[in-house]
Amino acid sequence: MTTTVECPERPAHRDPNVLRWLGAYTASMIGDSVYFMALAWAAARTGSASGTGLVLAAGSLPRALLMLGGGVLADRLGPRRVVIGSDAARALLVLSLAAVLVLTAPTVGVLVAVALLFGAVDALFLPAVGALPPRISGPGQLARIQSLRALAARGSSIIGAPLGGVAVATGGPALAFAAAGVLFALSLPLLLRLRIRPLPEPTETSGEAPAAEKAPNAWHDLVDGLRYIRRHPLLGPLMLVIALSELGFVGPLNLGLILLSEQRDWGAAGMGWIVAGFAGGAAGSALVLAVRGRVPRAGTVMCLMALVGATGIAALAQVPSVALAAAIAAFVGLTAGLAGALCGALVQTAADPAYLGRVTSVSTFFTYAIAPLSYPVTGAAVALWGTGPVFAVSAAVCAAGGVMGLAVTTLRRAELPR
Repeated sequence: MTTTVECPERPAHRDPNVLRWLGAYTASMIGDSVYFMALAWAAARTGSASGTGLVLAAGSLPRALLMLGGGVLADRLGPRRVVIGSDAARALLVLSLAAVLVLTAPTVGVLVAVALLFGAVDALFLPAVGALPPRISGPGQLARIQSLRALAARGSSIIGAPLGGVAVATGGPALAFAAAGVLFALSLPLLLRLRIRPLPEPTETSGEAPAAEKAPNAWHDLVDGLRYIRRHPLLGPLMLVIALSELGFVGPLNLGLILLSEQRDWGAAGMGWIVAGFAGGAAGSALVLAVRGRVPRAGTVMCLMALVGATGIAALAQVPSVALAAAIAAFVGLTAGLAGALCGALVQTAADPAYLGRVTSVSTFFTYAIAPLSYPVTGAAVALWGTGPVFAVSAAVCAAGGVMGLAVTTLRRAELPR
């Protein structure tokens, strides 16, 4: 008689396959930061303030329109192929722009065209890269992978912005675009060496056959994916929690902090310390989860962290000093970082393999497409009522997400695999 012994999963931070994915993701994210720095400076050199705003806003439109389609493509072709194709396209696009800028000065039309194309490729990249972790490691490591991804994202922002600034100062936007293109290209060898794990058979959670076997075209795939999320006892409530948390979080923590710093005369330096505090708290939570690997009662902890972190958002508008604001921002980063990593892991472990790209695209859609629409509302509300009431309302929206999650039994009792 032959006995099959199941080998324990290798911890994500020691798995060469995960580290290859993490290296590719980090290179790509640093490339993103350098690209946006180069785009901002190139747009500013056109001499048109309205044109600069148009260039910087252009990429968000295709990202919003095509994000859900990116999830369909990831499910149809496989996320690895889509990520490789996206990074290759981004490398070619920005390297071509760098070559053009060596020969001629940037124009608003050229930069808008590049921003639109880059945003379209980004709409394919983001859902696919989020759907890759279950293909490269076991389910028990997904919380670790999400925390490592968060660490990479924070580190990429810290490295990428100064790198882009140095490149612009040294050789202008052309050199910065070239550096971004090289970083995108560096991710390709690592992605090509990824070993993709076979996925388990889809479950019958939705009561339907897998979309890959049933849907005749991409539109039916998309509708089927949205129907699957709506009927799923865990994913449906999770998407609502993500939507409320992002809508309440993004406005005050991005635009709101700038307006608050101006009102308090904290200046750019004070704003920098507050952002650094938030980044430090988020990195700390990611590091703890990367080492620990699993948090018991993940659904309850995620909702509680969203609820507790909301109090910090409200408190930010009431503190009198930069030091206290930075400390509260670190607290918000700690709670939000832990909630975000647990939420990502729960999404990936709950979704059937055939729907993973589409599920990821919906959660990413709220983060990268819908939540930024709150910027104009936040700015107008601060102008009318001041930062205190606006931060309080934003905190209430975040808290509503946590309360709703705790009220849903399936989400409150959700656990991550051991």
